[in-house]
Amino acid sequence: MFSLFFVATTAFAQEQKKEEKKETPKGHTDQNKFRQMKDVLATPNEQHTASGAPGYKYTQQKVDYIMNIRLEESTNMIYGDEKITYHNNSQDNLEYLWVQLDQNMRADDSKTPLATSTGASAFLTPDKFQSTYMKEGKGFGFNIEKVESNGNPLSHFINRTMMRVNLPTALAPGETFKFRIKWNYKINNSVKDGGRSGFEDFPDGNNNYTIAQFFPRLAVYNNVEGWQNMQFWGRSEWALEFGDYEVNLTVPADHIVDATGELQNEKDVLTKTQRKRFEKARKTFDNPVMIVTQAEAEKAEKGRATNTKIWKFKAKNVRDFAWASSRKYIWDAMAVNINGNTKMAVSLYPKEGNPLWEEHSTRVVANTLEEYSKLTFDYPYSKAISVHAKNQGMEYPMICFNYGRPKADGTYSDRVKNGMIGVITHEVGHNFFPMIVNSDERQWTWMDEGLNSFVEILAELDYDPNFNTGNLPKDIVRYMGGDQNNISPIMSQGDYVKQFGPNAYTKPAAGLYMLRQTIMGPELFDHAFRTYSKRWMFKHPTPADFFRSMEDASGMDLDWFWRGWFYTTDVTDIGIKKVKPLYLTDKPSQRIQDIIKTNPRAKAYFEGLGDLVYITDKKEDANAKALDNHITGKEIPSFIYSVEFEKPGGLVMPLIVELTFADGTTERQTFPAQIWMKNDTSAKRVFASTQEIKSIKIDPDLETADVDTSNNSWPKKEADKFDKFKNKVKG
Repeated sequence: MFSLFFVATTAFAQEQKKEEKKETPKGHTDQNKFRQMKDVLATPNEQHTASGAPGYKYTQQKVDYIMNIRLEESTNMIYGDEKITYHNNSQDNLEYLWVQLDQNMRADDSKTPLATSTGASAFLTPDKFQSTYMKEGKGFGFNIEKVESNGNPLSHFINRTMMRVNLPTALAPGETFKFRIKWNYKINNSVKDGGRSGFEDFPDGNNNYTIAQFFPRLAVYNNVEGWQNMQFWGRSEWALEFGDYEVNLTVPADHIVDATGELQNEKDVLTKTQRKRFEKARKTFDNPVMIVTQAEAEKAEKGRATNTKIWKFKAKNVRDFAWASSRKYIWDAMAVNINGNTKMAVSLYPKEGNPLWEEHSTRVVANTLEEYSKLTFDYPYSKAISVHAKNQGMEYPMICFNYGRPKADGTYSDRVKNGMIGVITHEVGHNFFPMIVNSDERQWTWMDEGLNSFVEILAELDYDPNFNTGNLPKDIVRYMGGDQNNISPIMSQGDYVKQFGPNAYTKPAAGLYMLRQTIMGPELFDHAFRTYSKRWMFKHPTPADFFRSMEDASGMDLDWFWRGWFYTTDVTDIGIKKVKPLYLTDKPSQRIQDIIKTNPRAKAYFEGLGDLVYITDKKEDANAKALDNHITGKEIPSFIYSVEFEKPGGLVMPLIVELTFADGTTERQTFPAQIWMKNDTSAKRVFASTQEIKSIKIDPDLETADVDTSNNSWPKKEADKFDKFKNKVKG
């Protein structure tokens, strides 16, 4: 009956409007927030399909490395000799290969320092003044000794952090090319000079070497970018090919080493006691087992070996290789059960990391492998290693370098502890994104950092249900509500992104959490996310592959979400504009009476409807018993509220409404984002209840990153008057 009433009055109102004078219409393009994304996503093809899956013609290159590496501790030098086999699996003839020389970013002639706009500082330390204005060279960067094939020199050209290797003849599809690069470089002090890898020197004279980006590496060649040969400016990371590695690491004989891949010569480099302890660790799933104790590490750090050992590693189907070496290492490990398959969680850390690292590191590694495997795929590698480094948080296949150091007396704050737990979870999680789901980090930072930060939320909350992840929707509000001149869309190349952390990490993570918890629901989301992850294991996905896979596997149109959250800097701001109490009555309104009197068709229409009940905004005309003779056996809702919601923000989001009744009980209703499809600024709903509604609140749990909560409540509380001001100040 209510719907017929509204249909009738609306029909007559539309007839009256037709009689009004019409203006000449002005055309416009479709700007609806729910329009499809065919205008921005790449056209599907046989390699990247419309479903988001790899196509039947999908190809990717393969690069294999055999390397002999020597660490010279006395001079902090690395000497390398690598043999590379390049497999051209594409359908293209290649005239040259592009090789990444990442260490050249810190070379004396690097352009990276010149690419930063800087003003004069009012004060500087002497060291800072010297490094800034006296421009003393430090001798960093690759020294390329040889580039050759079959003993013959290869023509090559070094363009800062990239080297083009010119091939004698074009490399045809299906062919391989073998060549050799011999090189060396001076290792940077990662604490004093900065850097994603390097060494830390300790007062006792020892170093902790965490070594990565240490060898010339082939860039990606595919049908999306061609050669991914953008310069490395120091921020946006690497696009790399998968391949097989054989690496021999020559280090001082008293060092402990671990690396990407499987150790091939345990008997040569480990003591009988260490091997026995490691065998125990392989069968221990509840607590870490000490391979090298703190007492043993403290004894070792007092010596200096003059001889060397060679640690031999092999790794299959990895996109990179990294390693760590020091005589200071405490070493522990434990087994992890991933769906019946045993993996190893491992930690290496100097005594300066204890007691924090002994208590948490390996347990966090194990928890991360378990939780990530639930949402993606079973972890395929044999181990994951967490190495303690003072200022680093960096990831590589099977190994990562992580900060989080107690004070000298061994005490630490919750902030330090949680920071360590967070960074270990995050960096171990990178084994999944991008070490296995191998996105292009140089172009789309969010595809590895954002997706990883999202799964990190779930892993951290499993480790500690009260963990403050910092990546929830409520955590992104201040950033999103800030100065628009200082915000970039997520879909921006990483080197020019403003506010890199919120943009590449927090906003994508918060958005995916919102998608899982509020928009799709865990069951739909998890299936779709797992589908994407499995489709693109050991392959190179694009953003379009992710967006399309999520929709393909869930049966949900999410173009409105991708477009708004990823391609714009729009914000969520949904509020209550007006609440109008209404009442049941048996009296038609004056307007209806006038329509019936003046319009015979209307009179006939209403008479044909039979018995009617009416709704009025006049309390004096209310009759709570107006339906008593028509509906029996049910309690009739006599409290009716017409609510108009507003949307000052540019983003469309679900409308989450919580009603609080006179008896203190609450009811929550969630309307899908599609409620804004036909009107982007206003939506109306009617709520009927058997008791009075005392208050209405939008998004009570802060699920949608609403930047202004001052308009989220009715009746407006006294405190709400200050909310808008506070939010602006925070922004």
